[in-house]
Amino acid sequence: MRALYDLGVGAAVEEAGAAIHRFEYRDQQGSLLCDIDLDDLWGGLAPFVGITRSRLHNALLDHAPSERRRSATSVRQQNGQVSVTFDDATVVDYDLVIGADGINSAMRHSGIDHCRPVYGGQMVWRSIAPVTSASPHAVQLWLGRDRFFGLCPVGAGLTYGFGNITGARFRDPTAGRRQRLGEAFADFGAPVRDYLTAIADDQDIHCSPIEWLPNVAWRNGRLVLIGDAAHAMPPMMGQGGCMAIEDALALGNQLRRADNIATALDTFVARRAPRINWVRQQSLALTNLIQLPVDVRNHGLQERGTRAFYDRYRPLTDPA
Repeated sequence: MRALYDLGVGAAVEEAGAAIHRFEYRDQQGSLLCDIDLDDLWGGLAPFVGITRSRLHNALLDHAPSERRRSATSVRQQNGQVSVTFDDATVVDYDLVIGADGINSAMRHSGIDHCRPVYGGQMVWRSIAPVTSASPHAVQLWLGRDRFFGLCPVGAGLTYGFGNITGARFRDPTAGRRQRLGEAFADFGAPVRDYLTAIADDQDIHCSPIEWLPNVAWRNGRLVLIGDAAHAMPPMMGQGGCMAIEDALALGNQLRRADNIATALDTFVARRAPRINWVRQQSLALTNLIQLPVDVRNHGLQERGTRAFYDRYRPLTDPA
């Protein structure tokens, strides 16, 4: 949000979403394990906003230049230029190409390396339902033995829900998905069950494996990657999209300040790498925490959860 305000779109995003003030860890029946004051953590730097992906996209597109939009399929570098082939078969040469095309980046695959995403050991079911959370200004994480369920208000009377289950990767057919998800979390507390009941249809639930990139791929010549294309990580810190937005702002700033493109890219990578590495390490650590034996994990959250949360996120209060 701090980066979005710097880019002039923060107010639009804040208006389109819901302000979040607290983060709650609960056991699967709803007993509070840890309650974090997010306003205190972030110290007034910027608001924490829950928002649907479609509303975020609309807010960004409304403030973006109406340039031609098409998909790049491959890149090739020669003579200090980057040739980009697009999905309409046109080829255009550029002085600099920024690949921001996600975890399965075609730019990374064709221009930097062939690193493939790896399975993170969890399947996730994501959805949005017309239900108001019992904690309307809080993210809640309900923790079970080999699974957890998250609830986050996103504005307009809607809540985003995500159910994660640890286990082998598999494909969950759309037909019957709503019933199966309800059965998987049937022994969780009433707010989780009420949320699942409010989902209208199987089609409203997206199921996918949690994946991440084992290596970080920043740049090759005049091709530079940002966001998940460069450093996709497990989602346990909730910072993947945030890191992508920060990447874009930091890269733009360096390109304006530097005397040449090479210097700008070198400085950008040197500036961003420590922050990205921290978030990746903490995301992996949180994945391991969630998978601890229930008694050990819950006791640890009750005793040290707030302090650990502050230690994990406080470094991000420094400028990106």
